[in-house]
Amino acid sequence: MSDSFFMVLEGLDGSGKTEISRRLTDLLKAALPPEQVEHTYEPNNESAAGEYIRDVLGKRITISARTLALAFALNRADHNERLIVPFLEGGNQRVLVCDRYYLSSLVYQSTDGVTIDELLDLNRTARVPDLTLFLDVSPETSHARIDRRKGERELFEERLSETRAKYFSIINLLRARGEQIEVVDANGSVIEVLNSIIDVLGNHAPNWLRLEKVAL
Repeated sequence: MSDSFFMVLEGLDGSGKTEISRRLTDLLKAALPPEQVEHTYEPNNESAAGEYIRDVLGKRITISARTLALAFALNRADHNERLIVPFLEGGNQRVLVCDRYYLSSLVYQSTDGVTIDELLDLNRTARVPDLTLFLDVSPETSHARIDRRKGERELFEERLSETRAKYFSIINLLRARGEQIEVVDANGSVIEVLNSIIDVLGNHAPNWLRLEKVAL
């Protein structure tokens, strides 16, 4: 196996993870040869069932929780086979930053008769991240950021306090299984959050992956 690093950013809607993941990717491309760094996201539009899932999240179609869990698992399996694994194993010192991954599925799809164990089984072939960062914001911050967006809220942009508590419960479950998950305070500015992530990487990333802090 190549010397690579697979990093996932997770968080409530409004946590800033999409912007942070892209800004972090830019910092990594400035520090490493750009071809060794890649950014991706889930649900992945280019992977199986991607557009179907987007229609569900956008409330354009309605399906059962079990069907949605199966769709996400299919999307992730295809994403792994065609992008994640080939990139990470395609050369040394490669870094892949992913905006959401199976932690999100465990939080959002474990409902209406779909158990955590079933979801773990559905996603058992997915590559385990080397590091997952949970960008933690208060429900108030999350609501305020979501409200600044235009358009109707998506399917899972409600009940944020309950969702945040569920994240922490499942983070503890995955940590007990040996996964490396760190919580980052994401209530501050983009630069403050990036610098907190850089601190975490200093403790958990390989020696060849070192970033300088961003000037405030």
